[in-house]
Amino acid sequence: MTSDAPTAPPRIEPATLNDIPTIIQLAEATWEPTYRFIISREQIDYMYRVIYTPASLKRQMAEQHHSFLLAYVAGEPAGFASFSPQPAEEDGEAGYKLHKIYVLPTRQGQGLGVHLIEAVENAAREAGGKFLDLNVNRYNPAIAFYERRGFARHREVDVPIGPYFMNDYIMRKEL
Repeated sequence: MTSDAPTAPPRIEPATLNDIPTIIQLAEATWEPTYRFIISREQIDYMYRVIYTPASLKRQMAEQHHSFLLAYVAGEPAGFASFSPQPAEEDGEAGYKLHKIYVLPTRQGQGLGVHLIEAVENAAREAGGKFLDLNVNRYNPAIAFYERRGFARHREVDVPIGPYFMNDYIMRKEL
């Protein structure tokens, strides 16, 4: 029987520019296992190089206003998430976007993703966000995880990344 939460709650802390090596280390351990059955090896490698270089992560934090959260279990980094405000919609509602959420394969199924999403939701809500959006590949089994967390399919998008396209759902949760 699996629990929906780890035995001890993780410690979740805001990441800084000094944490970029830790984020890269976690991304290296999670990126390929997450996408190997969904997109080609070439696309995995290309996207990784675009998103997870030190310069790219620094730009996301410093210029694009992405907030990163690191989750620690037993004092060791075990996962991360990033999010940022979105431009207000036509109705004036302000929202946030969850850009990334990754948990080490050895730590999956222990509730760590739930803790990370809740931390993002709480931060977005406290900042006045009325909803939280995320993009997820239309073939990613994580869709079920997001639906259990209260997200619903909002629309489909095909996002160009270099010579590739991400065939995604935008999922939304009202906060």
